[in-house]
Amino acid sequence: MPLRRTHVREYSYTTMAKSDLILSLVRAGAVGDKTMLRSTVEALMADERAKSHHILADRLQRALQSVSVTSSSLTNTQPAQANGRDTILEQTPRIRFNDLVLTLPASKEGKQLVEEHMRADVLRAHGYEPRHRVLLSGPPGNGKTSYAEAIAEALALPFFVVRYDALIGSYLGETNTRLRKLFDYVRTQPCVLFFDEFDSIGKERGDTHETGEIKRVVSFLLMQIDQLPSYVLTIAATNHAELLDRAVWRRFQLRIAFPEPKPHEIAVFLEKILMSWPEHPRIAAKSLAARLGAMSYAEAGDFCQNVRRRHILGLGEIGIDSAISVELDLWAARVKPEAMNGKRPDKTTAPAKRRRAATESEGERRIRKKTGTI
Repeated sequence: MPLRRTHVREYSYTTMAKSDLILSLVRAGAVGDKTMLRSTVEALMADERAKSHHILADRLQRALQSVSVTSSSLTNTQPAQANGRDTILEQTPRIRFNDLVLTLPASKEGKQLVEEHMRADVLRAHGYEPRHRVLLSGPPGNGKTSYAEAIAEALALPFFVVRYDALIGSYLGETNTRLRKLFDYVRTQPCVLFFDEFDSIGKERGDTHETGEIKRVVSFLLMQIDQLPSYVLTIAATNHAELLDRAVWRRFQLRIAFPEPKPHEIAVFLEKILMSWPEHPRIAAKSLAARLGAMSYAEAGDFCQNVRRRHILGLGEIGIDSAISVELDLWAARVKPEAMNGKRPDKTTAPAKRRRAATESEGERRIRKKTGTI
């Protein structure tokens, strides 16, 4: 009986996913990497059990158990960091979507993304793969990292955060070598791979201030991201989207903005926190948000934590309302970024001003007069 076109597509995509695992298995055997060997075989077992191929899965499990820890084929292993695992920080996702205050587009896109991966078999039966490359952009402290963690929690997947301190090398070609090992490792299992501060590694290649090594790293990074299978959900976050290479934007199938929160969104966020306290304050969340002014979700969380610390250490002598009042006064007196980056006074000496006036054109003088620099 001939296969229908949808069945052929489903078979091809399944074969592509399994081929990555087989290649990882071959690499692990070639270099004697016991950790990658075990994780790859476990991924194959999980894949076969999901297809109800229990006999094959049991045979793989027996074969894995027969490999001795001190097997001669694995005694000459490379150091543990050689498999790329040292370039990531594995975290247990705890944040849920219900814990976050999201814009409507971010909420809808997140739920759609989770559904695509939970029902990936339905998509593959029709010749499609779930989207697995996501870019989050916006000012710091507004939930990009929490959003990525919530996706991992919803899908019950490991949450891998890339460690740039272990990834970036000082020697020529060292960073690319570590990147290759990183991507080889994450291919061995379904996971969420998170690049925070992505602009630090995905910079614009046309920047004249960057070296040729950085440009090679960006090109290699983009190639590796393209080759990742769909069961590796890659999420990148940036505070400076304008610094990203133009080709980076095309790689990401889903691009979500995380703008600065509005006052009513901060009020909703504060309400969730205040209602979780054992003692509820008299001040309403909306009034508290108005007194705090413009802020990020991270700053709002820090303020609430400061209040609780003061309340707890008061040992009953300081009420929750008193703790909030004290922290509001301290909050108003805090140092702000705009105060540190304020306009510097013009300290140009009189002779220098006369020399500048003699050399610049009338048009330049008009422009400086309008901008207040004259």
